[in-house]
Amino acid sequence: MPTYNYECNSCGKHLSVFQKMSDDKLENCDKCNSKGTLTRLITGGAGMVFKGSGFYLTDYTPYGKKPKNKNKVDKKEKSTKKD
Repeated sequence: MPTYNYECNSCGKHLSVFQKMSDDKLENCDKCNSKGTLTRLITGGAGMVFKGSGFYLTDYTPYGKKPKNKNKVDKKEKSTKKD
């Protein structure tokens, strides 16, 4: 469930509420009891968090992988090229 942030235009109170996306917006401030003064704030969501060791290092980088030797030539190919 997403977290929505609200601010009261009357008293300035900030609150965060877990709501379903289909739920109606909150409108009434419970601190100053004024009606229709809450405004939903646009906030940046948190990025994905991967817990555990080495997810990025082992899956998306060459870290820990054996280097490929592009200059490696088979012994058979070398012997045929010399002739």
